[in-house]
This record gives sequence, structure tokens and C-alpha cells, in this order.
Amino acid sequence: MEALGLQFSSINGLSVAQRLRGGNYLSGSALMPIATPPSSFTLKFHNNCRSGTRMQVVEEEYEVKQMKDMAAARKRWEALVRDGKVKVLTPREAGYAIQLSNKTLLDVRPTSERQKAWVKGSTWVPIFDVDDRLDPGTISRKVTDFMMGGWWSGVPTLSYDKRFLSKVEEKFPKDTDLILACQKGLRSLAACELLYNAGYENLFWIQGGLEAAEEEDLERDGPQPFKLAGIGGLSEFLGWTDQQRAAAAKEGWGYRLVFSARLVGLFLVADALFLGAQQVGRYLQDLRSP
Repeated sequence: MEALGLQFSSINGLSVAQRLRGGNYLSGSALMPIATPPSSFTLKFHNNCRSGTRMQVVEEEYEVKQMKDMAAARKRWEALVRDGKVKVLTPREAGYAIQLSNKTLLDVRPTSERQKAWVKGSTWVPIFDVDDRLDPGTISRKVTDFMMGGWWSGVPTLSYDKRFLSKVEEKFPKDTDLILACQKGLRSLAACELLYNAGYENLFWIQGGLEAAEEEDLERDGPQPFKLAGIGGLSEFLGWTDQQRAAAAKEGWGYRLVFSARLVGLFLVADALFLGAQQVGRYLQDLRSP
């Protein structure tokens, strides 16, 4: 699968296990949401809740199962591409196809990525989108995602849109030529599988996603380059992502100085907060003393 340019060990900078904790996994022939673990896992969890070690073992077993599901999905996707059921395009070839053949680009990225950069004239139907619900289960997943690296990568908690297929069917007949794109190429290939199983046969997949596109490949709208649309969090603020390092190599020292100044500013703020906390502590101690 390396020939397709996919990296199944990570999604948007997080491990597969971390993203699975965000509430999504692959099962059977479709991309399905998961709100609670299977009953067998729940029973094991309750039986072992008194032992932290056993709980960790059960969690690892569950993650292994999800990894196996991901591996099975990878094989299905390999077959779709190998058998020609989904045609592969580079970002540049996709740009030519849109301009010369009037093919439709279907953007399946979440809101957090779409609002930063999008292909001009593309249609947007996210297969996953930012989960804004405030129920206890969603809040718990948001906290887990944040603690597992969301604070650094800026990846929000995403949920599978159960109406993704019906939304696409409302917009496009089954014989439409559709070019599917996401940020890195993983979610768009999963969307290709869903659409192919639903009867769409003229499907094209952008290898490597929009992140692999150069600015001249596709006509862009939005405030940021395609390559930077998938980053966020503290890593983006400090310029410590691979995409920003590549941009810095092209832009030169002026680009790097901006992030160096941010890093210095972050240290100064941290020092100020530390000193302020010390002063408050001394003040409270003085109030308590007779």
C-alpha cells in the first residue's frame, strides 16, 4: 500500500489507536461510528475494573482488534485501486481533469480543514465532521482526545456522518464522474469504498490528498495553502510541523523568525505566570499569618 502514498500508522499526526478513541473505526465494508465498546469488551472491562493492570491489557486487546479492522480495510482499498474500480490521480492530474473535463471534486474533509483552504468550485460533503455535541459521552471523548495529543496537533474530535451517503446521492446521480479528496488521502479512499458499494462507478481518488498538492496544481480558495490546512494546535503555533518546516526552507529566515518570536513569547508568558503564582502564594501566606 505504500505505492498509494498512504500512511496507515497515523492519521493527521495521531496514532490509529488515538484516533479510534475519538469514536471512529472501520468495520465490514463501511466506515462506521462507535459510541461504546462491544459488549464483550464491556464485560471484560467490568470484570477487571479492580485491577489497573488487567484494565490496561483489555484496552490493548481492544486496540489490537481495531488495528486488525484497519488492516482489513486497507486490503479492501488496495483491491479497489488494483482492480481499477477507483482510478488514481495525482493532484496535478486532478487539476487538469477539473479544468479540461469538468469533473466534480468532492471534498470530504471536516470543517476545521475545509475552512482553511479548498479547491475553487468543489462540492463539500464531509464524511467526518467536528463533533459539537455536549452530551457526557462526547465530552469524555473530547477530553480524551485532547489529553492524547489534541492540545499539540489541534485535531478536533470527529464523528462519522451517517447521512454522508444520502447527502452525496442527493447531489449527484450514480453515473457522475467524482474526484474525491481529503487532506492526506485516507478518508477520501474510505469514502470511495462507500460510494462504490452504493453504485458509483466513475470514481477518482487524489493520491496523497490535498496536502500533496502544489499551489499551481489546483485552483485554491481560502486563507492558507493546501499543505497547511490539516495542522493546528500548539505545534502549528510554534511552527513545529513538517509542513511548516518545508515552508520555512522555501521562505527563508523571515518565516522562521516569526515562530522563534512566538517561542520566546511563550517562555516569557510561562515565566510571568510562574512568578505571579509565587507572588499570590506569598500574599495568601501573609494573610494567614497573625
